[in-house]
Amino acid sequence: MRVVNVVDLMTLFARRFHPHGLEEAAFVELFTRDAPVVFAFHGYQRAIHEMVHGRPNVDRFHVRGFNEEGTTTTPFDMVVRNEMSRYQLALEAVRRASPMAGPAAALVEHCEAMLARHQTWIREHLEDMPEVREWKWTGT
Repeated sequence: MRVVNVVDLMTLFARRFHPHGLEEAAFVELFTRDAPVVFAFHGYQRAIHEMVHGRPNVDRFHVRGFNEEGTTTTPFDMVVRNEMSRYQLALEAVRRASPMAGPAAALVEHCEAMLARHQTWIREHLEDMPEVREWKWTGT
């Protein structure tokens, strides 16, 4: 499993369609030819599908993005409603990548429990759970 942070979306296009587009070899180096790809995008999913059109095995791209779900709510609840929370993305990656056994089963159970807890918490407290609200990046 790997994480690819796409900063310039135009690199997803083939070079023949956009000057920033990656050559096929570079695209395959990042995304492989056949591994499932779960792609989180802050806009409409269709935009990413259009950009990867013509790339190897595009049916393996599973894009999560804005679904026009939600109302006046918290930031985390909005991503949950649009099926883009960290828990939903992890569940999708596990579902696409491997059978649900061993360590994956524990991750699935944790993610599903956190989503259930979120549903209860948000309705009782009208704010995000503390572990979400107070989370800080600790990586480098």
